[in-house]
Amino acid sequence: MTEVTATETRQGIGVSPGSAYGPVVQVSPPVRPPADEPPAQDREAALTDVKAAFESVAVALEGKARHADDTAQQILKATALIARDKGLVKAAGKQLDAGRGRANAIANAVEEYCAQFEALGGYFAERVTDLRDVGSRAVAAVLGVPAPGVPDFTEPSVIVAEDLAPAETATLDRALVVGIVTQEGGRTSHTAILAAQMGIPAVVQLKGATGIPAGTFVALDGDSGEVTINPDPSIVEEQKQRRDKRAAALAGTSGPGTTRDGHHVALLANIGGVKDAEEAGALDLEGVGLFRTEFVFLSADKAPTVEEQTEIYRKVMAPFGDRRVVVRTLDAGADKPLAFADLGPEENPALGRRGLRLSAERPELLDAQLEALSIAAKVTGADVRVMAPMVATVEEAAWFARRVRENGLPKGGVMIEVPAAALRSAHVLAEVEFGSIGTNDLAQYTMAADRMQGELSDLLDPWQPAVLDVVAAACEGAASTGRPMGVCGESAGDPLLALVLTGLGVSSLSMAPSKVPVVRLALSLHSLPECQGIAAAARAAATAREALEAVRELARDELTDLL
Repeated sequence: MTEVTATETRQGIGVSPGSAYGPVVQVSPPVRPPADEPPAQDREAALTDVKAAFESVAVALEGKARHADDTAQQILKATALIARDKGLVKAAGKQLDAGRGRANAIANAVEEYCAQFEALGGYFAERVTDLRDVGSRAVAAVLGVPAPGVPDFTEPSVIVAEDLAPAETATLDRALVVGIVTQEGGRTSHTAILAAQMGIPAVVQLKGATGIPAGTFVALDGDSGEVTINPDPSIVEEQKQRRDKRAAALAGTSGPGTTRDGHHVALLANIGGVKDAEEAGALDLEGVGLFRTEFVFLSADKAPTVEEQTEIYRKVMAPFGDRRVVVRTLDAGADKPLAFADLGPEENPALGRRGLRLSAERPELLDAQLEALSIAAKVTGADVRVMAPMVATVEEAAWFARRVRENGLPKGGVMIEVPAAALRSAHVLAEVEFGSIGTNDLAQYTMAADRMQGELSDLLDPWQPAVLDVVAAACEGAASTGRPMGVCGESAGDPLLALVLTGLGVSSLSMAPSKVPVVRLALSLHSLPECQGIAAAARAAATAREALEAVRELARDELTDLL
């Protein structure tokens, strides 16, 4: 790397709000196998070493998971399952048979899997970063060298990487990591989700990020996505003043979410498990808008019992007292395979039997989960509302609502993630008590763009007018049936988009808890008619950039000066 002395500003994608300034700490690159590695002389001994390498990676990841927050814990456990995939070892064995050495056999087997995952798209494509991280760690283990990762450092710094793997992001020291910049990644990558959950400003898709020399000072803006290398002192001071001004403004906000003229918009948290619930329950929030229950299932060899689930759900609900807790039932299937609910391979898992479609094939899984949720709700007194993922038709909504009622739960709802459900929301919502828009998947399916494909980030921009039109259609259907419609995707945590969503008719916004204060402030500065005008301007725009610019122009300076 050559030293960079001139001031230079580059544009990435902001995925976790806030600003940061500090020296760059470059994450060490993946461990590559030696090009001149000789073939394995003893095939069986070599295969034993490969198995041991993958197992050591799984054990290390599980060790990290025990000390991680819930959202990170789920990701780490799921990554450990990848390391234990028997198919990886089998593929490495074929590479050994072809004359590869141990390290190259692992690397080649992993790349074969990566190609398959990328071709499958959806959830599998999301795991390519995790898979390559597992491979790099296994290569390091078989070579007997240190695993890749964040080096030791002692002063507050900005972490820079090609694409942070979950094992790295989940274990970052929040006291020392002031910001994150990655060269790859997307708006809903694990880095983005974890950074927002941890309250660390982050920018992804910054070209040439790995070429910034370690120790170089950078200033990053997690809202705009700008990263300035060797910033002028005036830029740093301006950033600090804006940060201080923002902190002062947010310190004065509290209570339920309301517009300036008193229109209520509930502000809720997205959580992934017990630790998340305990932390969010102590905050000034109106409850939970999305409790992802996958962690209960993903690391299990067999379906968890009603008793086991009840105890977990009780612990999640307890910190919220009588506040609402909206639970998403198991969102798994061919795209998130479970050992005890394997429906077999599918050519396109993202469009296959996932979410409620899996529940239709394995209704006993759904019934056990609903029974456990019902018992936990009665014990804790929480306002529990249960929603199904990946609903597309009226028949699916009716089937789910019937099962919810049969298990004694008073409120059943549906996730609006499929354009079909959004466009026919009046009919779909007539069967249930509420809807919640998952903007991440809705954007992916509306724009026919893989949400984890960084090169398609422009298509997945939540400001895309087409996506806003589909959201509007969902809200119009909800209004016609008198059903509340929430948003629990990443869009809910953007203060400017929150104004648009409120103007479209959304009644609740669920997000990473760290994003709630600025959204609360944004609402308090604008009346409902202003939000409606802002929403109309965004939908009238021709492009995503024009939509954002139109909203920034109409939003009050008291808000935009902080962003």
